[in-house]
Amino acid sequence: MTMAPRLRKFALTAHVVSSVGWLGAVVVFLGLSVAGLTSEDAQTVRAAYLAMESIGLFVLVPFSLASLLTGLVQSLGTKWGLFRHYWVLAKLLINVVASIILLMYTQTLSSLAGVASGSGELGVLRSPSPALHAVAGLLLLLMAATLSVYKPRGVTRYGWRKQQELRTVSQL
Repeated sequence: MTMAPRLRKFALTAHVVSSVGWLGAVVVFLGLSVAGLTSEDAQTVRAAYLAMESIGLFVLVPFSLASLLTGLVQSLGTKWGLFRHYWVLAKLLINVVASIILLMYTQTLSSLAGVASGSGELGVLRSPSPALHAVAGLLLLLMAATLSVYKPRGVTRYGWRKQQELRTVSQL
């Protein structure tokens, strides 16, 4: 079932906003992780890790889940379908994998923020892990955005069958 044009545009807007918000939040997170990794000032390092935890929990996770939900609505309510085109399946896989990794990484962020909030040694915070996760997330999201714009050809077996069914019905 396809959505009415107004509803489709609303759903598309919600998907674009949540996806761009997720991408922007990852860039901010990357900036904070680089600041925390390279700064010599203990207060800057502590502030960066505390901010990364908040951004992870209250910005990244909601945007990732909103992007996933609105993407599902978009695919199920438009001609593209969820299982018809490989690029849609690739975007779904990227989103699900990135969201799962993000949800698992929030535990690490919480423990790093716990270290940062204490008065102890900050040596454990010199790990490149947050920056590496942010770069990987950024690359995945840029891949998904590229797929959305270019929409490479190629339909799944299911999509091919659906096309054949539509051709058969239209010939009758």
